[in-house]
Amino acid sequence: MKLTYRDENGYLIPDLIAPDSPAVGPWGMRRLAHLRQHQRPIYSGMLMTRTLNEHLEEIDRAAEEMTELLMTQLAEREGVTEQLKAEDQMAWVQAMNSIRNRAEEIVLAELIYTEGRC
Repeated sequence: MKLTYRDENGYLIPDLIAPDSPAVGPWGMRRLAHLRQHQRPIYSGMLMTRTLNEHLEEIDRAAEEMTELLMTQLAEREGVTEQLKAEDQMAWVQAMNSIRNRAEEIVLAELIYTEGRC
């Protein structure tokens, strides 16, 4: 990587361009926070090679897909159906909230807080 400099009052200042803000959702932002706090060398390397935004967008997309798939599978396995929704809405909401929380915990462990997804 070749840097260029500009002279300001006798000081050489590197011409650095800040990376574009990532257009990612909550999963990508969680991954970004994790990289900044716990995997600083990986975060810095991705910034310098300009691959951070692409990585965050991929993680966000994969996390959304994985969450939806897990929720569908867990709901089928536990018998949480539209029929339950029609008969007992509160039980359905409670079951779906539980399913969403479990699915999100799995996604956090498998995609967001893992070291192998870089």
